[in-house]
Amino acid sequence: MEFSKLNEKHLRKLRSMVSEDRFSTGESNLDLHSQDQSRHPPSKPEAVMWPVDRREVSEILSYANEHRIPVTGWGSGTSLEGNPIPVSRGVVLDFTLMNQILSIRESDFQADVEPGVLYRDLNDKLRHSGLFFPPDPGAGATIGGMIANNASGTRTVRYGSTRANVIRLTVVIAGGEILELGSRSSKTASGYDLINCFIGSEGTLGLVVEATVRLRGLPEAFSAVIATFPSVEKAGEAVFEIIRSGLDPAALELLAQECIALINEEKNFALEVSPTLFMEFHGATTGQLEETMEMVREICQAQGCTDFRPGVGRKERDQLWAARHELGEMIVRKHPDRSHTVIDVAVPISAYPEIIALAREESRRIGIPGYTFSHAGDGNLHLVFMGKKGDPEEWVRIEKANERMVKKALEMGGTATGEHGVGLGKRKFMPMEHGASLEWMKKIKALFDPNGILNPGKIF
Repeated sequence: MEFSKLNEKHLRKLRSMVSEDRFSTGESNLDLHSQDQSRHPPSKPEAVMWPVDRREVSEILSYANEHRIPVTGWGSGTSLEGNPIPVSRGVVLDFTLMNQILSIRESDFQADVEPGVLYRDLNDKLRHSGLFFPPDPGAGATIGGMIANNASGTRTVRYGSTRANVIRLTVVIAGGEILELGSRSSKTASGYDLINCFIGSEGTLGLVVEATVRLRGLPEAFSAVIATFPSVEKAGEAVFEIIRSGLDPAALELLAQECIALINEEKNFALEVSPTLFMEFHGATTGQLEETMEMVREICQAQGCTDFRPGVGRKERDQLWAARHELGEMIVRKHPDRSHTVIDVAVPISAYPEIIALAREESRRIGIPGYTFSHAGDGNLHLVFMGKKGDPEEWVRIEKANERMVKKALEMGGTATGEHGVGLGKRKFMPMEHGASLEWMKKIKALFDPNGILNPGKIF
């Protein structure tokens, strides 16, 4: 694709579309919007704009499309695969000022939000209503960014990813047209499901300017559990048996021993340094949960569980989940002279024990600091490798391990990316995963964005 560089005429026109304080070509702002939290090389945009409503987004995209100017949407820059890096430069649209919670309809279990709303802020607002928005990717993610990447998190095993929790979208496509997708009904059999084309499309088909999200009721009772095992493989078998038993955990996370050691070090916990499952179960009564806990205990003990601690209190539970969410940052702090890459595969739950065993084998094989942790309940595995900066030989070994992990996941009927998206890092695996259907994805892209201006260089 041939794109236009921003000349003085373009800059004057774009600057006139927003107030003076919401347009920048300053180096500090360009730098801030040149890189996400991945190790992919930065690329500076030529300008950054902060729209405040759909009309501005529409006007900007209409002009950009007419003049072949690349446009990349930006939430909070917490992506891990280079998803919002403006590799073709052009304009970044930063949605942090479109951060209004427009409506909360408690009786419908719905909320209307702008894309810049942080999911944690929405849940803070809902705290006293008895409702919550379930997806929890952990980072300071915006709901618009979560929609773009179909973000998941610790509660996905019960409540689904972002896709399962969005019922209506307003998007602006490349020519500036504003589309209303979906409805506020809890289900529909009307027409094609265009919402799911846009969720997970990484801003390559259109930019979200409003969403209606599904809310859930806070459970009457919960039980948090910590269970430790002699090996990651045994913990993985326990995960499979818990899911097969239909016990419906609200969260089911597996952390290898190196992750537990790091959490102990940073948070002054006294957890046994051994592969560990963090689990949470929700229920209508404590009696119901007590029965569930006994079944979970039996499953874990059958897999050699060395310590089983049910009934973890709310304060300790909150501390544990906070530590789990901060684990990625802890790993980076632990290795200041190194850079990180995250292998993010997902497999059918029956294949989970095998894929996590392979992750341990890869860690031992390449001899580079590695951390294995997982949204185990839905078969989503993360393996973080910390490679030396400026050591190409180490990074070749890491990339080969990544390729072996992805290839194995695909052979098992899984995916190259469970929740981090395609971005830049997973593009090369798309033909292997999707085959002939990839060409139809390209046709859909060409239909909504015929000039290819929206987040070019991603996915394909």
